[in-house]
Amino acid sequence: MRDAELSNALLAWYDTHGRTLPWRVGPADRAAGIRADPYRVWLSEIMLQQTTVAAVREYFRLFTERWPSVEALAAAEDGDVMAAWAGLGYYARARNLLKCARVVASDLGGVFPDTVDGLRRLPGIGPYTAGAIAAIAFDRPATVVDGNVERVMARLHAIKSPLPAAKSELTECAAALTPQTRPGDHAQAVMDLGATICTPRRPACGICPWRDPCAARAAGIADTLPRKLPKAAKPIRLGIAYVARRADGAWLLQRRPDKGLLGGMLGWPGSDWGEAPTPAPPLDAGWRDAGAEARHTFTHFHLRLRVEVAEVPADTPPGEGMFVAKESFRPADLPTVMRKVYDIASSALLSD
Repeated sequence: MRDAELSNALLAWYDTHGRTLPWRVGPADRAAGIRADPYRVWLSEIMLQQTTVAAVREYFRLFTERWPSVEALAAAEDGDVMAAWAGLGYYARARNLLKCARVVASDLGGVFPDTVDGLRRLPGIGPYTAGAIAAIAFDRPATVVDGNVERVMARLHAIKSPLPAAKSELTECAAALTPQTRPGDHAQAVMDLGATICTPRRPACGICPWRDPCAARAAGIADTLPRKLPKAAKPIRLGIAYVARRADGAWLLQRRPDKGLLGGMLGWPGSDWGEAPTPAPPLDAGWRDAGAEARHTFTHFHLRLRVEVAEVPADTPPGEGMFVAKESFRPADLPTVMRKVYDIASSALLSD
């Protein structure tokens, strides 16, 4: 089957079976002249980086209700956006989200560039995201390759070279299939195929629109592809988190530096993270071990935080941090690892 025939078969499948997503303009709407909103496409693509559709849906709804346009997001307070992002992880994405919104709003009149090259010049937009926005929002014939697309291409062509070495070959295969007409729908169709039918385990080959031309299915190896090189074991880093609760119910917090993990987020004062962390209590107090360890996994390492807690008088100065009043403190605004610390600390402190 030729590339054009493969693309046409996939688009026909997508017109009937494509997922309904809150940031997506479906084929019927597109046929009626409704165009995708570049702001919503961009926002969804940034949120979806290294995150699942299921995790993003509610965040996307809340973001677009609160900040319905790129100008509204650009005018938002940094702390409000970081708090709204809490739980999605990879907080550098949220910082770049704001930077990008402000560039588009102030320098580009609120209009996103409609080419891959133009999009690549914006903060936080790399090759994949630029291609996705160009294709989905502007119908540019850009090649869009995420994990779903890599899996589909590896199986369609029975490419046995392991990832990440096979990335360039898989991208070439995806590029050959990208049509000049409806490239945005095509990009979303391949993603949907990988997410709903050509799944990592137990692919539903019997109902796949590319069942017949799929070389891996014919060879009986579809569920073994794509192959991947073994991952190196993640190292373990240790640290100490200090949670102080004032007598009036206020909590001692610090805003982390803009650069680095959890940059710009509120969190608990703490030590460095390493093999042998240096104790660094933020103030003099009767610190004691909370009796449990907060554990969290980042992309490149596992983190284990010993939790130290203390009750302090109502007139205690905050040192380098800030005391947040009980009525203003919302644990949900903290990044996930800091919420884990809070759960341990609050159980120890509030049970006293």
